[in-house]
Amino acid sequence: MKLCTFEVETSIGRLRRTGVVDARGIVDVNFACAWRLSEEGEPRPYRLAEVLAPDNMREFLEGWTTSLEQTRRSLACPLPQTGSRGERILYDPREVRLCAPVPHPASLRDFVAVEQHVKAGFARRGEPMPPEWYEIPVYYKSGHQNILGPGEDVRWPSFTERFDYELELAAVIGVAGRDVPAEAARAHIAGFLVMNDFSARDIQKKEMKVRLGPAKGKDWATALGPVLVTLDEIADPYNLRMTATINGELWSDGNSRDMYWKFEQMIEFLTRDDRILPGDVIGSGTVGTGCGLELDRWVKPGDVMELEIEKIGVLRNRVIR
Repeated sequence: MKLCTFEVETSIGRLRRTGVVDARGIVDVNFACAWRLSEEGEPRPYRLAEVLAPDNMREFLEGWTTSLEQTRRSLACPLPQTGSRGERILYDPREVRLCAPVPHPASLRDFVAVEQHVKAGFARRGEPMPPEWYEIPVYYKSGHQNILGPGEDVRWPSFTERFDYELELAAVIGVAGRDVPAEAARAHIAGFLVMNDFSARDIQKKEMKVRLGPAKGKDWATALGPVLVTLDEIADPYNLRMTATINGELWSDGNSRDMYWKFEQMIEFLTRDDRILPGDVIGSGTVGTGCGLELDRWVKPGDVMELEIEKIGVLRNRVIR
């Protein structure tokens, strides 16, 4: 299933809704559920649908198991374009704007799980690969309040002269947990999406010299999208081709198989005496060759970045200044 958050114009202004992208277009999961419940004879279909298939992604994830099952049941029906109250159930994708699938993550933690990328970064700083990297999966916390979606422009921040993209696979948590062993961690993942971890490299370099961060060099913006693809459609998240093109030119070409640390190991480490929550986003870190820093090539104002991961789609953003 390809879940999305979409924005649509209504009589009371623009609203964001939870949807599914399928052969029919974009299905409003909340209204589809209400229509199905009404057809089944439920006397309060709209009120019940608010609980079973919420119209916003955070609440949808909080009720993940129920939300997913109810949505699957609704999608199996021959849905009409409008419901009994005139509400739209089906949309042509050209009628709406796709937003970040998870516009307001509960948290955003980004790991550095790909050896090739980490080695390249330390080599550029003239430092050896630290042995500790092979002992624990390390991460930093990024700005979960500064999320962009597909097609949105990203502003070049005033405090940097070295803007960079970073091609990453990200997992979204659908089931809360504490002290989760790696062998049970897959059941806590709702699905995967593409992540562009924008970086201010000159600021990041200064932060790292004082052994603190990255912070300001990262948390000013992150793009997520274009859709949240559930596990059943991914099958193997560790064999996905990952590419990045800048203005149509291929810059990055890697594969998620190169992840030294797997998401299951990340979740086990994260949840030691701690919790993961529905709506948490966990980044893989940059795939090999997946950023300008490794290539010594840098994006400029006006450049269009298109990050693509097999079976998920293309996350497109333009840099503006």
